[in-house]
Amino acid sequence: MTLVNGTLFAGTQSGQILAWKASSEEANPFIPVSVPSSVTHEGAVVCLCYGGNRLFSGSLDSSIKVWDENLQCVATLKGHSDGVMSLVFWGYYLLSCSLDGTVKIWATSQGGQIEENYTHKEGHGVLALNGITLPKKTDAEADQNILLCSCNDNSVRLYALPSFEEKGRFFTRQEVRTIQKGPGGLIFTGDGAGRTTVWKTNV
Repeated sequence: MTLVNGTLFAGTQSGQILAWKASSEEANPFIPVSVPSSVTHEGAVVCLCYGGNRLFSGSLDSSIKVWDENLQCVATLKGHSDGVMSLVFWGYYLLSCSLDGTVKIWATSQGGQIEENYTHKEGHGVLALNGITLPKKTDAEADQNILLCSCNDNSVRLYALPSFEEKGRFFTRQEVRTIQKGPGGLIFTGDGAGRTTVWKTNV
C-alpha cells in the first residue's frame, strides 16, 4: 500500500490496483475510487511507491509499471527476471529489488524515458528496500545516503550510495520482509516470524 495526496492505493493478488479516498462520514470513512480496469499487472502487485508525480507498481510478473496522475500507464520497465518485491523513489531515482538477486537503479533520461542506470548483483533474492540519510559528522564531509537491503538469507545489508560500498549487515531468525524508517536514525524491520525489531544505525 501507499498513500498519495490523500488517496490510499493497494495492490492485490489478482494484479489489480485499488484506491480509496478518506471521507468525513463516520459510517464510511473510506470511499472507493473508480480505477480504470486497465490499471493491472499479469501477476500479483506486491509493492507500490510514489515519486516525481508518478505511481510505480512492482509485480510478481517481473515488471514495474509507471502510472501518471490519471492512472494511465506511461511505461513498463522489464529489467528484472523474477518478481519485483520492493520499490523506493529516492531523490531523482527509482530503486527496485527482485527475487532474481539484483537491485536496480532507474533514472529518467533527457528524452523523458526511464532507463536502467545501474545493477547491483546481490547473490540472494532481495525482498525489501529502504533508504536513510545520515547527517555529516564534520563540515568537511557530506551527508551519507545508506540503502538498507534485506535478502532471503535472513540478512539486512547496508550500502553507501552511490558506490554500493557495504557498510555493515545484521542477521535475523527469519527473512525480513519490510523495512521502515523511524525518528532519530531508528530502523524498524518486520520478519517472517511476525516479529518487529527496532535497530539503531551505527555507520
